[in-house]
Amino acid sequence: MDLKAALEDARTIAVVGCSPRETRTSHRIARYLQNAGYTVVPINPHHDELLGVPCYPDLLHIPEDVEIDIVNVFRQPRFTEGVVQETIDRSERTGHKPLVWTQLGVSSREAERLAAEHGLAYVRNRCSMIEHARLLG
Repeated sequence: MDLKAALEDARTIAVVGCSPRETRTSHRIARYLQNAGYTVVPINPHHDELLGVPCYPDLLHIPEDVEIDIVNVFRQPRFTEGVVQETIDRSERTGHKPLVWTQLGVSSREAERLAAEHGLAYVRNRCSMIEHARLLG
């Protein structure tokens, strides 16, 4: 997987598990990605807005005309397979297959296997902020 090309080509990143708390890693990284020029779509079922933009309860509630390039996962490993399944379901509706990017410590073998079975690129246990700064900063 060419991470630099993936980050260069991406325009819109869904941040699954985005926190409203500024001290949380998911919030800080989502803000960083916004400041780097990406359109960030926060995913959190408990909020209607985060980071000054609409927030959705899950990937399937994002309007279909919004093309997601990267699904950045900040959920516990036991939930990652479900996020991949949502990504698959959404991609079947929209015809667009985003990259699934799992942050440090959130990957699971089941999620990676499911992504591979459905032709989704999968980044395992990498921090998108660190990789962006390293490769494009």
